[in-house]
Amino acid sequence: MRGEQLQRMTAAPLRIAVVAPASRLSPEVPGLVQALAARMYPEQTPRLFFHPQCFLSSGHFAGDDAARAAALVEVANSEAHDAVWFARGGYGSGRLIERVLAQFGPAARDKTWLGYSDAGALLAAFQSQGLGHLAHGPIPQDILREDGEAAVARALAWLVERDPAALEPTLAVDPRPAAAFNLTILCSMLGTPWQPDLAGHVLMLEEVGEYMYRIDRSLLQLTAIRPCAASPACASAAAAPSLPTNPTSPRARMRSPAPGAPDRASPTSAAPISATTRPTRSCRSGPGRPR
Repeated sequence: MRGEQLQRMTAAPLRIAVVAPASRLSPEVPGLVQALAARMYPEQTPRLFFHPQCFLSSGHFAGDDAARAAALVEVANSEAHDAVWFARGGYGSGRLIERVLAQFGPAARDKTWLGYSDAGALLAAFQSQGLGHLAHGPIPQDILREDGEAAVARALAWLVERDPAALEPTLAVDPRPAAAFNLTILCSMLGTPWQPDLAGHVLMLEEVGEYMYRIDRSLLQLTAIRPCAASPACASAAAAPSLPTNPTSPRARMRSPAPGAPDRASPTSAAPISATTRPTRSCRSGPGRPR
């Protein structure tokens, strides 16, 4: 066991806050995730706080923009939480960026942040502002999917003990910083004030059930935009889309397109755990939709 793992395992239980910046969390998820955490760490079960905002409803969203932003700022600035885990994907996370960044205090910079899919918009913005402990990986909602418990277990193993087995395997052999994003989400951040700095990074991409022509256009945009085009990492993105695809694989899970979907891309990834110090790294994750 590594020194960092041992230190984490002998410290006080990790305090993890769960918020939903996009879609509403399914009500059965907290009990399932908490039971899994107790089985994995019976002596020092992490303290999971599912913010009530996760269960609000405003159309597609877990509450309106103001409610979702307020919950995110609350847990970010609270000394009562060590990590923030995004509940699920969907869309709407990017709408909160301006609201929350202006209100973040020092505690937000010290926290670990974990999520993928639409939450990548927030992780990109956080990276652009210098927040240092970001990871692209499984979310609580994943526990409802086939093989989803294994994905959530990897997320917990990384959050609680920084277990290297939870990470995308290539991170152990490549010393370069790594970043992982959903392709569409990353492209939506290009040219904004929150475009992440990917210079010198190995970039891993995830996408699911997307038409090939859209992926082709997104990769064109990603590799052509300035200053991203000057980065060797971006230039190599098309050649290294990211992680293994088989939803039943014990390795990183990638999400598959809907059965029978015409002319769609092969599954590209579901959120490796890409853990990081400053660059967003990638944790192995679980099966895909619905996010």
